[in-house]
Amino acid sequence: MTQPLGEAQAQEKLVATPKGQVVVRRRLWQRILILTCLSSALGFFLFWLSPADRYLLALSLFRNRPLIILLLFFLLVTISLLWSFGQRLDEWVFMFFNLRGYHSRWLDTVMWIATQIGNMGFAMALAGLAYVLGNRSFALNLTLGVLSAWLIVETIKAITDRSRPFNLLREARVIGWQEPGLSFPSGHTTQTFFVMSLAINQFELSSIIATALYLIAALVGFTRIYVGAHYPRDVLAGAILGTVWSLLAMLVAPYF
Repeated sequence: MTQPLGEAQAQEKLVATPKGQVVVRRRLWQRILILTCLSSALGFFLFWLSPADRYLLALSLFRNRPLIILLLFFLLVTISLLWSFGQRLDEWVFMFFNLRGYHSRWLDTVMWIATQIGNMGFAMALAGLAYVLGNRSFALNLTLGVLSAWLIVETIKAITDRSRPFNLLREARVIGWQEPGLSFPSGHTTQTFFVMSLAINQFELSSIIATALYLIAALVGFTRIYVGAHYPRDVLAGAILGTVWSLLAMLVAPYF
């Protein structure tokens, strides 16, 4: 059996070459530029708010304990990418669900269809349906939230620079096509948890319906491992980020 090439080993192999060192330096400057742009955008938004609105927004953030806890948890998951044991555990769990166990053609098809719920096209179709049905507030919040979440996901991917599992684990199964881009966090999972959380909060849905929607979101996250697109920590981070983004959207919405 072929020995999988871990993330840390791949990075060390890259840095060992002159061309790899150039790539690493380029990535460093890209990350600095991204962080500078994000800080500038945040500073502009805060400057645009009145002093009273800034105070109320800060007060709302500090009083929202679930939001703070989720942000800290997301930070811990991100920092854990530096942990070599975490990468080995990630690989083991990924291979268990992706390669081992029961895998049939019909199950592969079901999982591939279910994972499409996390596509941006699905969210845009849902926003369009809400607009046609007269719920323009939800349609607008959903559209802006999904687009901004996509930007945040791509930014974090550029900063963490984590390869997809099928690029490092030679035995990984890929259902459908090999998706381009980086791995951390899972964009499909982020979007699905954002959409479900936004719907639950905006429509004040019952606990039964909320549980059902979160189970669907969790299923989408699981499919990302099953189809070979993401590691478990990518999915976990996406679930946290999507939920956080929905809470932030509800807090910021009154200021627009």
